[in-house]
Amino acid sequence: MADALTMERDWQLPDRGTVGILFLIVTESALFAIFVATYLIYIGKSPVGPYPRDVLEIPVVSSICLLSSSLTVYFAEHALLHNKLARFRLWWSATILLGLEFLISTGMEWRKLIYEDHLTISTNLFGSTFYSLVGLHASHVIVGLVFLILVLTVTLMGFPIQTQFRRVKFLSWYWHFVDAIWVIVFTVVYVIGR
Repeated sequence: MADALTMERDWQLPDRGTVGILFLIVTESALFAIFVATYLIYIGKSPVGPYPRDVLEIPVVSSICLLSSSLTVYFAEHALLHNKLARFRLWWSATILLGLEFLISTGMEWRKLIYEDHLTISTNLFGSTFYSLVGLHASHVIVGLVFLILVLTVTLMGFPIQTQFRRVKFLSWYWHFVDAIWVIVFTVVYVIGR
């Protein structure tokens, strides 16, 4: 009986921020699951081209950049934890640059698909599902980059970011989530869907 009383007395509510970011990630995972399932259901069902095998090139370099950004954001978080602000800024900037490279590459891919291959969201079923799924991911990269840039900006302006380590950690969790989702999107669109 004493153990139950001790446990009840010692129990604390979980951190609101941790619960919030975990629920965000679970919710976003469900959203992506719907888009991925839709893409998988409609693979090969477009009656007219262009088809994935005709127009998609595997985005190896941009994928490596995005996945590498999980390492750089981890190194930035680790540097901040140890109060090494110069290293934090360096790794945080590297994360932003890698994310920007990924977005620029995605934009260039879309430009080619639209203007050279004539694949738009209304061309066929492949175009609709491709732009929806890859666009959903790109929108998450944009949101992540906005917050990464905001953190870097306030840090460069002298804000003591080390006092906000918890929030930086949550942002890095979101960024890891975006990278992990890309592994699934990449596999579904550029490996299975081709």
